[in-house]
Amino acid sequence: MKRREFTLGLGVASLLPRTVQAATDLAEGKNFKSVQPPVPVAVAGKIEVIEFFGYWCPHCNAFEPTLDAWVRKLPPAVNFRRVPVAWQPMQVPYQKLYFALEAMGQVESLHRKAFAAVHVQGLRFDNDAGLAAFAAANGLDRAKLVDTMNGFAVSSKVRIANQLSAAYHIDGVPTLAVNGRFLTSPELAAGEERALQVADALILKSQTGR
Repeated sequence: MKRREFTLGLGVASLLPRTVQAATDLAEGKNFKSVQPPVPVAVAGKIEVIEFFGYWCPHCNAFEPTLDAWVRKLPPAVNFRRVPVAWQPMQVPYQKLYFALEAMGQVESLHRKAFAAVHVQGLRFDNDAGLAAFAAANGLDRAKLVDTMNGFAVSSKVRIANQLSAAYHIDGVPTLAVNGRFLTSPELAAGEERALQVADALILKSQTGR
């Protein structure tokens, strides 16, 4: 969703069967963009892939099942992480919820459920009622969830996420950043599966330097 629309080694080589065609079709400005200046990666020696997303974003919700299946097949040479984005004050609690779930060790079990709470059940995470309903439905201590969301650690992660989003010039979600150098997305690549094929090819490009 556009911002304006909402008020390496052997592991990487294993990607080759599904990236050969995508690699030959890579076209800057057509299905990916370069990042200038490049952004440092979090883990030295690994190729980094970041998904910039928002629980509030319907396109991110639609992309999540396809993305999740892709992530589970990534080789150990690739470090994948998610970064929630907020451009408006009402979106900040959605950022905080992700980082709170991360701090509580609940991302694996509740990430998809957080999307469903918003886009299927119609809950909002920018009010107490929505957070209380989400906590109750998923066996979370509401007070602990809210305290974690409002804690220093989560606030620090929100600040870093905003800095990272700015460094990558993110203006729409979902967007995939590859190794601090490239961006692609379902919108840019013309489809969810196509975006992941382009991401595969950009991972390979990052490994080979070509």
